Amino acid sequence: MRKYILRLLKGWFGEKKTAFNMWVSLNANVYQRIHDLILPAKNGTTQIDHLLVSPYGLFIIETKNIKGWIFGSEDQSKWTQSLFGKKYSFQNPVRQIYRQKKVLSEFLGLSESLIHTIVFFVGDCEFKTTLPSNVIKSGLGSYIKQYKIQSLSPEDIKSIFKKIDKHASESTLTIKDHIQSLRERHHSSTVCPKCGSKLVERIARKGLKAGSKFLGCENYPKCRFTKNA
Repeated sequence: MRKYILRLLKGWFGEKKTAFNMWVSLNANVYQRIHDLILPAKNGTTQIDHLLVSPYGLFIIETKNIKGWIFGSEDQSKWTQSLFGKKYSFQNPVRQIYRQKKVLSEFLGLSESLIHTIVFFVGDCEFKTTLPSNVIKSGLGSYIKQYKIQSLSPEDIKSIFKKIDKHASESTLTIKDHIQSLRERHHSSTVCPKCGSKLVERIARKGLKAGSKFLGCENYPKCRFTKNA
């Protein structure tokens, strides 16, 4: 329980740091903010730490308050944190935010091309492997401002807020519901925790595990999630 509480506090401080970073570097009249948005999904719920709504598109920001060396790649299910000689694994945040993007796109009825995703590390960390370009540890405002093509009209933005406000006023979803959803999703043998599609049985055709069975997302190659059968 103590570790769980510490993890929650750590995440809370990271989110507050990100919110402050946005407040300082981005015009709130242009980049309107929504924090801690919980949305229903086909296989549970998803929580968006920070959502910016602007004429230049929507920006989902996943905050990670992690120290030490960070190792990972876009296709790995888990990344590794190395701190003081010890190694810890954590869920691939790129996969997490991909699911958030998909759920938000379906909820708002918007093309995924209008939604940009950013994984923002706020702890004292160093990337030790080449990570996707949307994984950053500084310059959040500058990264967002590089998108300069206006893709949403004032009417589009009003419609987005109308849907989100309606959901907020009617929804009974809580953080507790979301945590329970996470547990169920990551233990499921039928639903992909990354995108919500079905998991199907496949056979490895090459490598050390050639001939062995595994579960893979039916949405391959767009979604490359796999797990042991």
